[in-house]
Amino acid sequence: MEKAILALEDGHFFYGYAFSGFNKKETGGEVIFNTSMTGYQEILTDPSYKGQIVVMTPSEVGNYGINLEDVESDKVHVNGFVIKDLSSIASNWRSKQTLQDYLNENGVIGICGIDTRALVRIIRQYGVMKGYIGIGDVSPEEAVRKARSIPDISELDLVSQVSHKQPYRWNGGTWVWPDGYRKITETKYKVAVIDYGVKKNILRLLADRGLDLTVFPHNTTAEDILDFKPDGIFLSNGPGDPAILHFQIQQIKKLIHTGIPVFGICLGHQLLSWAVGGKTYKLEFGHHGGNHPVKNLETGRVEITAQNHNYATDPDKLPSYVEVTHINLNDDTIEGIRLKDYPVFSIQYHPESSPGPHDSLYIFDQFVKLIEENKK
Repeated sequence: MEKAILALEDGHFFYGYAFSGFNKKETGGEVIFNTSMTGYQEILTDPSYKGQIVVMTPSEVGNYGINLEDVESDKVHVNGFVIKDLSSIASNWRSKQTLQDYLNENGVIGICGIDTRALVRIIRQYGVMKGYIGIGDVSPEEAVRKARSIPDISELDLVSQVSHKQPYRWNGGTWVWPDGYRKITETKYKVAVIDYGVKKNILRLLADRGLDLTVFPHNTTAEDILDFKPDGIFLSNGPGDPAILHFQIQQIKKLIHTGIPVFGICLGHQLLSWAVGGKTYKLEFGHHGGNHPVKNLETGRVEITAQNHNYATDPDKLPSYVEVTHINLNDDTIEGIRLKDYPVFSIQYHPESSPGPHDSLYIFDQFVKLIEENKK
């Protein structure tokens, strides 16, 4: 390990030790925290974290290592990884390598020895902010200066960096003992997935339900999607500020009134909010974790959900033909909407439980039901 420093743009700084990314020497990004007790591998590979330095709140991380199956994309997307203590062992029957080796393999800086409780309190009090990690003899003054010079995440087109460049088919289902991930061979409906940074477990759960998935790049036109003649359209999760994605919003506007069922998750929900005439705003420190209570306003049922977003839909900007279906019980922010006259709906949280609880898996069944009803 080598000496390292983490500095925030407001002047706070912390000394720690780098345990990976020694060749890179420095990194920066928006500093956020995640309260999930497990699931660090899924968090690291979630494309929605592009542009961010993730602080984990558990006291020890890395104790079950890394396996080759539970990844949410093809590589690590976080800009940096901050923990209190790095486990000295990796013990799990599926583990293939240590967290340290995995981050080194992906060229990502990880630091430990940080007082993460103090760091999280700062973020909760002052909000998310830009941060810088430097390895070696970097002075606090220089580290803070570099933190302040990092571009704001709202200025960055991160979706283009995580979306696949070419369309591809997906037929992988969820993991089943003892064979692992299964291949789906029988499908009933054709779905176009628009990839803003889609997680693999979302695709797996859609495929489990007999959906024949073709994943399209983020910059695919509405005309090309319609030429594909899908039975349903899925708007994926992804990173960054939805307000700057003007092209994507315009394409969704063209799709939502076609009568084809549309379903969005996370960034897909935010883009849909803009497409129907609404707006989003930035949360003070975001929602990142696996234990957020959400109320389904249609059923009255409370779900414990996994969440990862820094932006929320503005309730005062939604038009009258949009109905709010879910709210967050921690802060009353909007967690789901649907159009009253079209088969279009979205949710802000992550029902795919990767990592997280299984309370919201029914959302995928609702999408299939919409497709079935639309085909009659």
